[in-house]
Amino acid sequence: LVRMKFLQLLSRKPGKLEMLFQIPFCQKQFPYMCLATSACLCSKKKKMNGYEQVDQEKYKNLVYSVTSYKTSAQTPETIFEEDNLLYGPPDKQRPPVKAETKTPKNCVPLINPNKRIPLLNSDSNLPMKIALQKTKMPSVTRILQQTISPQQAFYLERWKQKMILELGKDGFAEYTKNLFLQGELFHAALESIFLSEEMATKEQREDVAISGYLSSVQHVLKDISEVKALESAVQHETLQYLGLVDCVAKYRGQLCVIDWKTSEKPKPSLKNTFDNPLQVAAYIGAINHDANYDFQVSCGLIVVAYKNGSPAHPHFMDPDLCSRYWNKWLLRLEEYMDKN
Repeated sequence: LVRMKFLQLLSRKPGKLEMLFQIPFCQKQFPYMCLATSACLCSKKKKMNGYEQVDQEKYKNLVYSVTSYKTSAQTPETIFEEDNLLYGPPDKQRPPVKAETKTPKNCVPLINPNKRIPLLNSDSNLPMKIALQKTKMPSVTRILQQTISPQQAFYLERWKQKMILELGKDGFAEYTKNLFLQGELFHAALESIFLSEEMATKEQREDVAISGYLSSVQHVLKDISEVKALESAVQHETLQYLGLVDCVAKYRGQLCVIDWKTSEKPKPSLKNTFDNPLQVAAYIGAINHDANYDFQVSCGLIVVAYKNGSPAHPHFMDPDLCSRYWNKWLLRLEEYMDKN
């Protein structure tokens, strides 16, 4: 009770502490503690404030701009302006050179300067078809698979796991088997078209597995002429690798290595075809250094056909583009040789 009266008096008269402590609350004395605000009772020295040493006049404008600025008024544009003011304009230098742009150690040219082309060839109307022989030389497909980039490997594995999750392991195995079979049937149908110079057979046109693909490439087939090779083995005699080329023919007057691809998703640009341009460049180099072929090729064509019958995307590779992909292929070949 006494303490409560003391606090009440303290709250009513906050400026007279000395008088309050002199008032006798009752006859019996109670011990109490006296609060002091005087600096003379403090044993420690007052600490010096570091900001007192700062030149206030010098930074007056900076302090005013910071304290008067409203955070809610900031926009991306004002943030960029502040960054530009504090740190200068952004660095617009080109990114570091990627490994693919390196110069190959073994600079074998894409076009063979020592290959002589006969002036006349009596068998020019008959497409070449050389069977693929099993040798110790690695194939183009194997080299590309074993030197795939970590990023491509990641996306490929993620796609595989997603498909397995949806279809199960057995379902995914059946799915890939059907894709491979569709590719074989599609290539066989194209071969029959080129050999007979007619439309595919009635059975092939009505086959649900490939009818969409055949409809998809009709507008491309009109631009193809003078077929020189079909499903024919090629071998680079200097670099020691081999492959099986789909087709060598003229596309709009330019002799090309033609690679037929099937897809369920659209691939409107060349970059969507991943390593296929390297594969085409590898086949071009092999043909030009293979004694079985009495001609040389400098262009390529990747035709992506669609199962739903929508128009295929033909991706033409001119000599300059083929040379660039040839250098990338040589780097992948060197990487494979180093690993093996």
